[in-house]
Amino acid sequence: MIEETFVMIKPDGVRRNLIGEVVKRLEQKLMTIVDIRMEHLDQGKAEKLYEMHKGKDFFDMLIEYTISGPVVLMKIQGEEAIMNCRIVIGETYPEKRKAGSIRGDFSPYLTENLVHAASSKQDAKRELELFF
Repeated sequence: MIEETFVMIKPDGVRRNLIGEVVKRLEQKLMTIVDIRMEHLDQGKAEKLYEMHKGKDFFDMLIEYTISGPVVLMKIQGEEAIMNCRIVIGETYPEKRKAGSIRGDFSPYLTENLVHAASSKQDAKRELELFF
C-alpha cells in the first residue's frame, strides 16, 4: 500500500553533513521525496511535533535540542512508507540499533539520533499537516 509519511533530519544530522546520506538511504529503499525543505524550527513547532512527550522528564531537553539548529523536513511517499522509513532509520534506543540503519551507523546517542520519523498513520498525518 502506498503511503505518505514525515521524516525530519535533526540538527545533529544537518550539522554533521549527513543530509545526502539520509536521503540516499531512503531512496535506496524505494521511497520518493515528494517535498523537502530546510527550516529552523521555533519552540512552538517543536513542541507541537513532540507533544506526545510533554510532561516527561526529557521533554525540555528534546525541544532545546530540536531548535538548536536547522532541520530538514521531508514528505516521503512509498510502499508501506511509515514502516520502511522506520526500518531505514533504525531503533530509538542505542542498545537496540543494528548496523546498516542510519542511527546504527551514525549515532550512539539517545536524543541526538540524527532523524525523526512518524511512527504511525495518525502521527504521519498530524506531522505532515504541521509542516506541509
